[in-house]
Amino acid sequence: MYRFFVPEENVGDLEIRITGDDVNHIQNVLRMTRGDEVVVSAGKGIDYICSIEEFQETEIILKRLEDKPSITELPVRIVLFQSLPKKDKMELIIQKAVELGAAEIVPVSSRRCVVRLDGKKAEKKLVRWQAIAESAAKQSGRGIIPNIHEIISFKEALAYAKELDKLLIPYELSDNMSDSVQVLQEASGTGSIGVFIGPEGGFERGEVEEAIAAGAVPISLGKRILRTETAGMTTLSILMFLIESRLGGK
Repeated sequence: MYRFFVPEENVGDLEIRITGDDVNHIQNVLRMTRGDEVVVSAGKGIDYICSIEEFQETEIILKRLEDKPSITELPVRIVLFQSLPKKDKMELIIQKAVELGAAEIVPVSSRRCVVRLDGKKAEKKLVRWQAIAESAAKQSGRGIIPNIHEIISFKEALAYAKELDKLLIPYELSDNMSDSVQVLQEASGTGSIGVFIGPEGGFERGEVEEAIAAGAVPISLGKRILRTETAGMTTLSILMFLIESRLGGK
């Protein structure tokens, strides 16, 4: 079934209203008709199984058939702190991070970032990135739309991550794989994880030292140097696997 997100105020006891761009998409692109069933989420961990009741000019009225707890959200909150990459790589990173279960993506302006975004240009990018997150959440069956945070500095990112249980920073000079495996396994059993990914040139040594002083643990992802768009996906994939393996058949 197709999945759509609505604001919480659109959820009634018996009916749910779909508004905005999804109205045109359902009617004219998907060509759905009265009686067709869809899944709706208000971002609260509940999936509403609904049938289309009525098409109106600016909204679609759905009938609530069944409420189910969403089973696609990880029990561990993962925040990806992604240093701004070149060109449109951030779009791919956001799409894949959402698919892999990240709860939030924080764009970070670290020292070796070539891209510098501010003012209206940054606002325009954030709107675009949030739309990509929503699209990826629909496609992958997420129960929430992960938030794309405003762009912040590396120092601000460390302060923002202070409340998270475990901070990880993949670093090419970290070569102890056995220790890294243990760190990742321990992180998968916590309540929240922050993952710091550097830009194309990597983090400066001083930034890594700042992160370690703030509680981050350097980890190795193998003997090869990974691109910035690969490093985040690799770390999230490992964490997703470890976290979900703890759930067993649940």
